[in-house]
Amino acid sequence: MPTLHFLSCISTASIPFFACELKAVTPYKRGFFCGDSTITYPYLEREAIPDGLLIAGGIAITGLTIALGECYRVRFRGAHSRAFVRNCYVSCLYKELGSFLFGCCVGQSLTNMAKLSVGRLRPNFLSVCNITYASINCTPGSYVSQVTCRQPNQKMVDEARKSFFSGHASFAMYTMLYLAFYLQARLSWRGARLLRPLIQFLLVMIAIYTGLSRISDYRHHPSDVVTGFIQGGLTAYWVAFYISSMFKPCTRPDLSPTCMSLE
Repeated sequence: MPTLHFLSCISTASIPFFACELKAVTPYKRGFFCGDSTITYPYLEREAIPDGLLIAGGIAITGLTIALGECYRVRFRGAHSRAFVRNCYVSCLYKELGSFLFGCCVGQSLTNMAKLSVGRLRPNFLSVCNITYASINCTPGSYVSQVTCRQPNQKMVDEARKSFFSGHASFAMYTMLYLAFYLQARLSWRGARLLRPLIQFLLVMIAIYTGLSRISDYRHHPSDVVTGFIQGGLTAYWVAFYISSMFKPCTRPDLSPTCMSLE
């Protein structure tokens, strides 16, 4: 029964995400001002960080670290759980990985909901649409509410209307900051006091680089990336401190709150 409850929560949180990915809902068709230079950048085929690399890297790095950390706690620190699953390994992985995946679903659903409802044009919109201001014969400064794109690939046109906000920035910040929170809660190595903050700094830098690369790829405006960072960071904080059990006291009184100290 708890497993069914968990799966139903994950599925419900993922509805907006899949609605966008499966093209069940089309983005809002927002117009533009004639002469707006922010949507005239070229379309670059190659991305610095493709979607596949982002998803695989974010989930694999964070998920594998959490899995190894929880297995270490159970095996060497004797961590226990009061969950319905009696196997301590499965129980700890269920709680921590489940919380992490729930946050992924919530964060990406919020991102896709914003993309569909706002419909902000990407910096490379005119290039993707295969038009110019001269070709549509508009008056500079006038608002163009409707335009017929010459791009035969409708999927590319729809994607060009999903600039706000950056999914790369939000997902990267969520996964990397969540992992930084996990290390803060679980890892305490007295032999190297600066190791943990160094790793946390590198994780956040990876997230920031991922978001900034979307600006140089002409996929997002700077405000899209900043908003993505904020959304991903807030989601990571919410899940880490209010949903997961990483910052809750251990069930064994002889263990420190981190439950995973390395002497």
